[in-house]
Amino acid sequence: MSTVSREVHLVRRPQGEPVQDDFSLVETTVGAPEQGRVVVRNEWLSVDPYMRGRMNDVKSYVPPFQLGAPMEGGAIGTVVESADESLPVGTTVLHMAGWREYANIPAKHAQIVNTEIAPAQAYLGVLGTTGLTAYAGLVEVAPVKEGDVVFISGAAGAVGSVAGQVARKLGAAKVIGSAGGPEKAKRLTDEYGFDVAIDYRLGNLEAQLKAAAPEGIDVYFDNVGGEHLRAAIARANLGGRIALCGAISQYNATTPVPGPDNLALAIGKRLTLRGFIVMDHMHLVPTWIPQAAQWLKDGELRAEETVVEGVDHAVDAFLGVLRGANTGKMLIRL
Repeated sequence: MSTVSREVHLVRRPQGEPVQDDFSLVETTVGAPEQGRVVVRNEWLSVDPYMRGRMNDVKSYVPPFQLGAPMEGGAIGTVVESADESLPVGTTVLHMAGWREYANIPAKHAQIVNTEIAPAQAYLGVLGTTGLTAYAGLVEVAPVKEGDVVFISGAAGAVGSVAGQVARKLGAAKVIGSAGGPEKAKRLTDEYGFDVAIDYRLGNLEAQLKAAAPEGIDVYFDNVGGEHLRAAIARANLGGRIALCGAISQYNATTPVPGPDNLALAIGKRLTLRGFIVMDHMHLVPTWIPQAAQWLKDGELRAEETVVEGVDHAVDAFLGVLRGANTGKMLIRL
């Protein structure tokens, strides 16, 4: 059978910050699956900061979105038609054909998720690549050692909020988070267990970080770049480790953004600055999912979600992520 579905297309490559006119909501027909394929009714969609880079026509670690075609992103849904015995109708799956209500995809591109250990949408956030990014960054990229002082930027976001809690689990003596605005900063200490919260909107970030960590920092998990990275380098201790996860402060830049002007300090301090992509750390999945699921069950891990309703508001949700409108993981519920 055929199903009417709505999907979001990129129709123009953004110049600077994306606007609504860069996108279009298109109604289409999804046909019956051929052998080896399934039709999935999407129930949850993910929007993430990295998607901004895919809107540019440049070579990167993932190919750019194509103009006039449905965009892609993480999605959770239920198989409603199947031409593959490995995925019977009714199976809950994770896949990358998001930004749409229904998806006709190869069965091999869908991953069955266990909804008995956690809600389905958790596989787009804390149990998915979001949580895995935080874990990999602090276990393999910039390993946290017992007694370390850890600084995390974008700490109220999907990755940062998990990273702060993971750092504590790994033995950090002090966890410092940076977020935008007094409300988010307060939630870092009151709800996520951070020792100190910095409101970067107050300015003078290096002075704030010095006050929060007069003893210096040993690990920095960078989601922001720019002034945050500069401050972290200035306050880093000898042998400090920096995990370069994201640089959201410059995603909408239309001209080259200068790097930190104090990078020479990394030499004398023997710092390690290492960029990483979560897909290079998928071997940690069998460790992370059961561990995180247990922490969730025991109440030892908080996974915040900001939920927007409907595919027609997917672009609103995405623009909100770039502006810091979310606390925790931004999700669209269909």
